[in-house]
Amino acid sequence: MAVMYETTVNVSGGRKGHARSDDGILDVDLAMPGSGTDATNPEQLFAAGYAACFASAAMGVARQQGHKLDDIPVAAHVALDSENHDYNLTVKLTAEVALPQDEAEKLIAQAHEMCPYSKATRGNIQVDIEVKGH
Repeated sequence: MAVMYETTVNVSGGRKGHARSDDGILDVDLAMPGSGTDATNPEQLFAAGYAACFASAAMGVARQQGHKLDDIPVAAHVALDSENHDYNLTVKLTAEVALPQDEAEKLIAQAHEMCPYSKATRGNIQVDIEVKGH
């Protein structure tokens, strides 16, 4: 298998620290969710990565199917849940597709099979998907 891309991000200080990618493009302060600071948190970074990857996968499927769509906006809602100090993530993806609902749902189902984030999370965390066709 050929590696298409790889990166390294170094974090110091955990959730109250700093993250910097090896190329310096990502360089952010981290904070606990809800801390009221201007810093981001791992859940926001995960949501951004998942939404971007999923939208790209959806656009790739659309092109394969011959659809000429300008964009497929995707929102990723990531929740950090805790029960008895057992922490879990849950994700809800909402995709807006300018196709009839049934076609949009098929396209997004195929994107869910293709997206590397979906593959990585499958069987590990709950991922719900809402499709808004037109």
